[in-house]
Amino acid sequence: MPIEVPIPPETLPETELDDGDESESAGFAFTEAAPIELKLSEADCGVRLDKVLSSHVPQYSRSRIQQWIDAGFVTVDGQPGRGKTTVFGDERVVILPQAAPDEQAFMPEPMTLPIVYEDAHILVINKPAGLVVHPGAGNWSGTLLNGLLHHVPAIAGVPRAGIVHRLDKDTSGLMVVGKTLEAQTDLVRQLQARTVKREYLALVWGSPLLNGKVDAAMGRHPRDRIKMAVMENATAKPAVTHFHRVATGLLDRRPVSLMRCQLETGRTHQIRVHMQSIGFALVGDALYGKAHLASVFPRQALHAFRLGLIHPKTGKACEWQAPLPEDFAGLIARAGITEPE
Repeated sequence: MPIEVPIPPETLPETELDDGDESESAGFAFTEAAPIELKLSEADCGVRLDKVLSSHVPQYSRSRIQQWIDAGFVTVDGQPGRGKTTVFGDERVVILPQAAPDEQAFMPEPMTLPIVYEDAHILVINKPAGLVVHPGAGNWSGTLLNGLLHHVPAIAGVPRAGIVHRLDKDTSGLMVVGKTLEAQTDLVRQLQARTVKREYLALVWGSPLLNGKVDAAMGRHPRDRIKMAVMENATAKPAVTHFHRVATGLLDRRPVSLMRCQLETGRTHQIRVHMQSIGFALVGDALYGKAHLASVFPRQALHAFRLGLIHPKTGKACEWQAPLPEDFAGLIARAGITEPE
């Protein structure tokens, strides 16, 4: 049976999104289509195969048909077809329609989920760097959402498969998922009320003040749609980040600082943008940092190490911590910094 994921409701909060992509794909089910059998006629003689097929099955684009031909899902008289082949007009063609990548986005996929805590209501995951949270352009499969649908099939009935906040692809750390609609709704309200505690460890270039706060609204960058930026126009949304300098060190003879950052809001790329806006870009951040320094570390040095919330069912305060992943721990060791408790 196909899996259908409901369209996310507008009540879900804005949070840090993976890859700066705020688009959401509508949930739907894809059912494998039956083979299409065609008998070409004299009217088709002298025309390229891909063009002929696009006229016979106009419900599919020519580019998609060409993809099926290239992948071997189109046969001509029992042999694999070639798009540039000119037909004679008496061939028997069989097409095996395949789902487009985005049509497979909401399918369950087995994967090892680094689960920190799980009960009947919530799931806390220590997301590794490199794992995309939600399907989107260029990442239609292999996402955390796909893994959740496999691990908890019933979560298909919850918007976004229970996801209430997200981390960038290359940010590691703790995330909470609501396994039921009731749990997800309660977590959403806690996020909107800014009562969920989310603390991050970040390694930045330079030496910021010991303590501080960045209260600067953010929005989509006016010239580079991949990036976010501190802005003051009507479309910008409030964003607040508190920071504390934990330790300092040297990386390639340049000063760096290990920071604890606590979010009040959860805008796309918030910590990365806020720290860059006050002159302290994250180590390894190729998008917001200096290009010639990006090679020091292959991703932004950012880890969601602490998560605190009220359990949506029991009402008890809960907190989890996730140690630095191996690559991040090795990075601060190179800088002469001891991993914090």
